[in-house]
Amino acid sequence: MDTLNGGGSSGISKQALRRILRDRRARFVEALPPSAHALAFHVLPAPVLRKLPVNGTVALYHAIGDEAPTRAIAEQLDRSGYALALPRIAADARTMVFASWHPDRLLHPGAFRTLQPDPDAPVVTPDVIIAPVVGFDLALNRLGQGGGFYDRAFAACPDALRIGLAWSVQMVEQVPTEPFDLPLDLVVTEAAFYEG
Repeated sequence: MDTLNGGGSSGISKQALRRILRDRRARFVEALPPSAHALAFHVLPAPVLRKLPVNGTVALYHAIGDEAPTRAIAEQLDRSGYALALPRIAADARTMVFASWHPDRLLHPGAFRTLQPDPDAPVVTPDVIIAPVVGFDLALNRLGQGGGFYDRAFAACPDALRIGLAWSVQMVEQVPTEPFDLPLDLVVTEAAFYEG
């Protein structure tokens, strides 16, 4: 068993772990049959949906490259009556807010190759934050991209339900954490979901 396939990932720096997990994710997604890729993350599982506040605002992300896709989930949540939001990163690339968005609306280029809502879309405070994940562990600690945007968003919205989306190969034994890191409440993969 290698050190990350359920084995010890402690002792590895966050930066090194990110490189390993991004490579693992890329190889996994590349090897998926098109039919399996099309079905992955098609809907949030019913037990996860039941945890969402009725008529709440759900912040998603627009997936880049081989990140867990969110488009079908956005459409599912929209049909179910949820208001949606996406991250909008300020021009200084230091601040992220959540801006109101609908799946029919065009997205605009933003920092870090992201697509984001119109600059005039109103800023909202989400009830649920669905975040991208580079890595996670069974304690639902999240390894993100490294910019701290979601760490700050979680701290700014302490009552929001925190959900991570990840491919199953992104699970490790232990994610290195800092005192300010907040764990996720749930992680959804293409194969299962995990609850804290």
